[in-house]
Amino acid sequence: MRAQSSADWIVAPAEGQRAGELAARLGTLPLVGQLLINRGLGDFDRAERYLAPRLGHLRRPDGDLPMAGFSAAVDRLVKALADKEAIGVFGDYDVDGVTSCALLVSFLRSANARTVPRVAKRDAGYGFGVADVLAFSDAGCALIVTCDCGTSDHDALAAARARNIDVIVVDHHQVPDRMPDALALINPHQSACQFPFKGLASVGVAFYLAAALRTRLLKQGIETLDPRQLLDLVAIGTVADMAPLADENRILVSAGLRELGEVRRAGLRALTDLVNLPNGVRRSSDIGMRIAPRLNAPGRLGDAQLALDLLLCDSPALAIDLVAACEQANKRRREIQERVLREALEQCADDRERGAVVVAGDGWHPGVVGIVAAKLVDRFSRPALVIALSGDEGRGSARTVAGFHLYDALHRSSDLLVRYGGHAAAGGFTIKRSNIAAFRDRMIELATTALSAHRPQLQLDAEIMLSDLSERLCDEMARLEPFGIANREPLFGVRGVALDRTRVVGDDHLQVTLRAGASVVDGIGFGFGKQAPIRGSAVRAAFLPEIDLWGGRRRVRIRLRDLVEE
Repeated sequence: MRAQSSADWIVAPAEGQRAGELAARLGTLPLVGQLLINRGLGDFDRAERYLAPRLGHLRRPDGDLPMAGFSAAVDRLVKALADKEAIGVFGDYDVDGVTSCALLVSFLRSANARTVPRVAKRDAGYGFGVADVLAFSDAGCALIVTCDCGTSDHDALAAARARNIDVIVVDHHQVPDRMPDALALINPHQSACQFPFKGLASVGVAFYLAAALRTRLLKQGIETLDPRQLLDLVAIGTVADMAPLADENRILVSAGLRELGEVRRAGLRALTDLVNLPNGVRRSSDIGMRIAPRLNAPGRLGDAQLALDLLLCDSPALAIDLVAACEQANKRRREIQERVLREALEQCADDRERGAVVVAGDGWHPGVVGIVAAKLVDRFSRPALVIALSGDEGRGSARTVAGFHLYDALHRSSDLLVRYGGHAAAGGFTIKRSNIAAFRDRMIELATTALSAHRPQLQLDAEIMLSDLSERLCDEMARLEPFGIANREPLFGVRGVALDRTRVVGDDHLQVTLRAGASVVDGIGFGFGKQAPIRGSAVRAAFLPEIDLWGGRRRVRIRLRDLVEE
């Protein structure tokens, strides 16, 4: 993230005595006690459970507060297996959709099912389409399971029903007023769903479905794959989809990171080798920065089948070829993305003070507009909506800041849109070219009203001294992983430290050395190269401390979030 020199520091109230007492009971440093209190975990039992998440803590989807549609879906899958029906499994083209599809295909194949996997093609539009139904029908499927889509795909569902094909929808997107005409809808956001946690990604819902199906099949004496071996896919899809890493998701991703450390899949082994993770994926940031972009790239450029083939691959030799193809797609994606970003920024030159950024361009690839929107949010600290135009229509993607609910904003602009979907933090839509000007005005108005008092802010856990940094602190902070949405990375601040050294490296990144007396620490600020204070000046810095293993050495390094001359 770029330097935020205008950001206000919001520092959590210091809880010295309480933090020390909690830390003493947990056997941690007092700063870790403060981190837990800041996250509403000042109670010892809750804190202890949080630091040691276990699968046994998961709430059952078929318990007292069940997921709607769950039992009907399990019953129908059991019947399909008993009758040896061909089962179509369809995933959307992003990482959540692809991992959900790979998870269910892997599990069903372990139960000797004949599966027909298929993923969406971006150039065919969003979600599950009539053409996909026809392809599954031609393949002889009597049952289709959709992953990360289907809730709003009414035409495709009608086409399936007309061909006597049952559809189970596994999804997590907002449910519109018109319910889907499916055999079973498993989506925590439907009003009939009593399951208390609404933040599951589709891959998490798919995991629950596989686990329940295994329980039913074991009662019939049918052995299958242990769903715990599918948690690597759950971790990847959940983190990549920016689902909240709280409650069930925290447990699933924690367990999934342990599974990823084993690197059982040939495809993931080849991928971790490519991105220089010889010990497997250990942190959520490894997924977000190294794994997910390469799995996302094929779908962004048109066809996610390559990513699905990689996740289902069991041949090490083939896996190397598939990873190389994913990497090539990722390089092309970066080149396209940089061009679109440059052109989008040119449109923003005279539009820096408005409540939202809405840009559109002919020839922009729809596969990169979501990333460009996220980069515009980072740069301007405002909601950003980026539209790729082709002919009379445009396909857009949106990202936002705290305080502006994207799905609600799109819903309030539905009269100007052909189609839309998403959730609070991200959304997608299709719009007529003729409506873009009115849509821009509507979004600016909504954002201006919602964010009238909004200034960029950094939520700091504590202001500390450089001498407080240690390997032990970093190791104990790692117990708060996985970090992400709803479980932010710990952030500390220091004031009045000397900026001893600066060096711009790579793509506008800044290496620094900070000094306070005898305490010295090196750091990196991604995207800070053009905003560096003068070497030798006194600065304030906000950062995440972490362990750096570069060159075989183990030492503390800081990752900057703010660097300002005082």
